[in-house]
Amino acid sequence: MDVVIIGAGVVGAACAYYATRSGLSVAVVDRGSVAGGTTGAGEGNLLVSDKEPGPELDLALLSTELWRDLRAVLPRAVEYEPKGGLVVAPDPATLKALRVFAEGQRAAGVIADEVGPDALHDLEPHLAPDLAGGFHYPQDAQVQPAQAAAHLLAASGATLYLHEEVTGLLVESGRVQGVRTSRRILRAPAVVNAAGTWAGALASLAGTTLPVLPRRGFVLVTEPLPRVVRHKVYAADYIADVASDSAALQSSAVVEGTPSGPVLIGATRERVGFDRTLSAEALRRLASQAAALFPVLADVKVIRTYHGFRPYLPDHLPAIGPDPRVPGLLHACGHEGAGIGLAPATGALIAAALTGTEPRLPLAPFRPDRFPRTPEPPGAGWDAVRH
Repeated sequence: MDVVIIGAGVVGAACAYYATRSGLSVAVVDRGSVAGGTTGAGEGNLLVSDKEPGPELDLALLSTELWRDLRAVLPRAVEYEPKGGLVVAPDPATLKALRVFAEGQRAAGVIADEVGPDALHDLEPHLAPDLAGGFHYPQDAQVQPAQAAAHLLAASGATLYLHEEVTGLLVESGRVQGVRTSRRILRAPAVVNAAGTWAGALASLAGTTLPVLPRRGFVLVTEPLPRVVRHKVYAADYIADVASDSAALQSSAVVEGTPSGPVLIGATRERVGFDRTLSAEALRRLASQAAALFPVLADVKVIRTYHGFRPYLPDHLPAIGPDPRVPGLLHACGHEGAGIGLAPATGALIAAALTGTEPRLPLAPFRPDRFPRTPEPPGAGWDAVRH
């Protein structure tokens, strides 16, 4: 075995896919099922529209290209849909800010087309009136995230060990040489930490630190409808929420239809640890904001809600690549709410690192050791985050 990947979410699945394509033999270990964590609680966003110029946008643009290539590999069940995004502004001042934001993105390779207030309804007939305008992002897309992870793993041919908890990393002569699970020992000269929100606890098993924190988010799912929402539509304040460091509850409407009929409504963010309590306030805010954006949804039934935990790192960039503090350990985690969109590029960069080939993007901005070492807070260990 050449590499053990810890985590069977979409990031771990993409790492497995690109590693096996590079000729490596791969095992994937997860204490639960495929997409049983953050991936299964995601909306499937593949976004460039919410990212400012810099390393994350570069990663998103590469992933956009790779997701398009993957359409030939993945069956239609993953619901890949290049629907495009529409970011709307309620007033001229916000539209001006969006215009400046888009200008910077265009310089990095993003397609961003300004849409006047009258033309908004040509794209989305059911949008609220009196919006100041917006920007259309044709590169935005969507997938069904759990299916995408499952089919990437299947296409990889990796050996899966599901419902096996990693209880330790094998470290010999100062190098990671595999993992110990609740059932077996798997030896390999490289281990990839793709454990999502629990990646910090996994890093601690190797004697190192990674300050990954959970950021809870809720999603509403409506009854099946005719296609009343054509694009991924969100209000401009969503961009600020994504970049915020606040631990308090934040919500901004992100509304999109799905091929099967239900409308998905997000997105909230708050840092409350691994508290799974249903937040009536978060759900109320989402429903109110979605109805303000699309009045046609005001009387539509919500048939269910779900929530998950985004893996948050303090500088809003994922950790990707080898950990120089622990030879043999690589990280692919900390993507917050963008992991589904950024998974292919992450997998390709990890495969390059594993094989010693030139990566398509510089790894320096994503170095796992870029954070100052801080004492582990009480209750932050692996046992504390079991569920």
